Amino acid sequence: MKTAYIETYGCQMNEYDSEIVRAILEADGYEFLDSPDCASIILINTCSVRENAHQRVFRRIADIKILKTEDPSRVLGVIGCMAQNLKEELLDEGIGVDIIAGPDTYKKLPEQIRKFRTTGKKSYELSLSRTETYSDVFPVRDNGVNAWIAVMRGCNNICSFCIVPYTRGRERSRDPEGIVDEARSLADFGFQQVTLLGQNVNSYRYESFDFADLINAVSEVDGIKRIRFTSPHPKDFPEKLIEVIRDNPKACKHVHLPLQAGNDRVLEMMNRTYTRKRFIDLAQNLRSEIPGIALTTDIIVGFPTETEDEFLETLEVMKEVEFDSAFMFKYSVRKNTAAQRKYPDDVSEEDKTSRITRIVDQQRKIAYQRNQKHLGEIFEVLIEGYGKKPKQLLGRNDANKIVVFPDNGLSIGDMVNVRIDEVTPNTLIGTAI
Repeated sequence: MKTAYIETYGCQMNEYDSEIVRAILEADGYEFLDSPDCASIILINTCSVRENAHQRVFRRIADIKILKTEDPSRVLGVIGCMAQNLKEELLDEGIGVDIIAGPDTYKKLPEQIRKFRTTGKKSYELSLSRTETYSDVFPVRDNGVNAWIAVMRGCNNICSFCIVPYTRGRERSRDPEGIVDEARSLADFGFQQVTLLGQNVNSYRYESFDFADLINAVSEVDGIKRIRFTSPHPKDFPEKLIEVIRDNPKACKHVHLPLQAGNDRVLEMMNRTYTRKRFIDLAQNLRSEIPGIALTTDIIVGFPTETEDEFLETLEVMKEVEFDSAFMFKYSVRKNTAAQRKYPDDVSEEDKTSRITRIVDQQRKIAYQRNQKHLGEIFEVLIEGYGKKPKQLLGRNDANKIVVFPDNGLSIGDMVNVRIDEVTPNTLIGTAI
């Protein structure tokens, strides 16, 4: 039987890519299962951004290899960014992987599977494309409130620590008409929120159409109530985009603005192309232009040669900007990046651990202080699912903050006003009114 299972690791773009793969294989006659136990094809969609993602995937491959031992006819495939970057390691006989496919070759998967079944020879498809955007594939999604839409693929920002340009290729933008059509179809299926995805959405451009134009176009789709996006790059944040976020009621008042580091020398080594001052000025401009906006970020500690004093500058920027939340990581060497080639990984593990602990502690305090300001406020919340406690619902407000409250007969997909009665660093707790 043509049955398949896909397991996804990493970012929202990987989630979206899994939906594309599912559409491609379903069109070829595959039925997707919720477990790998009975699937004839098992695919792992991988991430290369962090070292722990690699370790998790290799552990998972080892688990699934047991299923192949029980039934040798099963095909195990690794797809996505890790497949693109670690071909030799993954195709080693001892690993147990049969096929690998990079992010631009998913349309070849049905034929790749057929060839393996016929010949038994391991294979890979890893060519990078300058044109593939999968605009002709409508992703297969589970029912829900939010849906991802990839508006572009690839990245032209060669940050020295990042593997994405090497695994996803050069930047290319989708036709806005196809994006709007996808949003319209999503609304017909009951989705009320879309999140527009790109490695750097600020760089979106299709002929004369820019990203601000795209948000406005998607906002005209009936049934779509909220539009989110991720991620922009601090190096180019046009005033036109700020105005759209401020003035378009469907554009959510939240910007994920990756800082990475707060010291100019480290930023230059990272090839981030902005300075500490320029970043702070942009954050302050966003706060002043868009009342109530939430700013979130990414931060790396322990980048090669980072000193203690330079790390303390990152803490200072965090205090000044007051991010609402942050994804914080220890630096890890990524194969084939400029940082791997040019810089020794010379910050000790002890120093990295100390710095990540301090930065997490400080961010928790900042987030708690910011959330305390919301006590007594009323937010419109789109219900997305259930909370951890019985009879508790979970949703997000316009600024993308998690809000939990008693269900009171409400349902997923409802938009409801919630008064905030308690807060934690990560959550607003309230009552529907």
